[in-house]
Amino acid sequence: MMTVHEVSQISGASIRALHHYDRIGLLPAAQISDAGYRLYDDAALERLQYIMLYKELEFSLKEIREILDSPDFDRNRALEQQIHLMELRKNRLQDLIDLAREIKEIGVNNMSFDAFDKRKIDEYSAKARESWGHTDAYREYERKSDGRSKAEQRTINVKLMKIFAEFGEIKEQQPDDREAQSLVKKLREFITENYYNCTEEILMSLGEMYAAEGEFKTGIDKTGGEGTAEFVSEAIRKYVEK
Repeated sequence: MMTVHEVSQISGASIRALHHYDRIGLLPAAQISDAGYRLYDDAALERLQYIMLYKELEFSLKEIREILDSPDFDRNRALEQQIHLMELRKNRLQDLIDLAREIKEIGVNNMSFDAFDKRKIDEYSAKARESWGHTDAYREYERKSDGRSKAEQRTINVKLMKIFAEFGEIKEQQPDDREAQSLVKKLREFITENYYNCTEEILMSLGEMYAAEGEFKTGIDKTGGEGTAEFVSEAIRKYVEK
């Protein structure tokens, strides 16, 4: 058995994230010690690996739980996806290392940006998501996004990040203030219009995902400033509670 601190050290997942996963039933502790500490066994560690894989593929925590708890979950397919995704990232990292060495030795002369190209990784992630995309929300997203050009999708993504930037401008306020709650309503309506019907349950799940360690939190904080993701998450929680 391992404590939450030990699991955090070997996995890179924050203690806060592990507590959150336990609280929402995504990664329950195998047992609680007499002193009240969460303890994790090998099965829990294996499940955590899958959670981290699907977070890399940008599934919400709610979707990850549905996948892992599904009777159709295929362990071998999940591992194959994980291996392939890591190989793509390894190749991209090697390309970046080679480019850096070339620049160091001979300077920038061919102005090639191929090493920075993430399209293979993004395309594979999208295919992996599609292979697990059995939720109603994901199917609706597929319908709405079908036929959109990359430029149109980019515009929608930019507009979404602008909403997070607005949250960042008021993050020193209370999350249940009128302005913050109006922004949550705006965010919910935007998601419904452009992605899928954002029910209160989905909205709450998104809020939890925004605050958890990962690319979403990093991106939101980069847009709105440090602490924005946590502020959005708390504002969403207040909104749903009302």
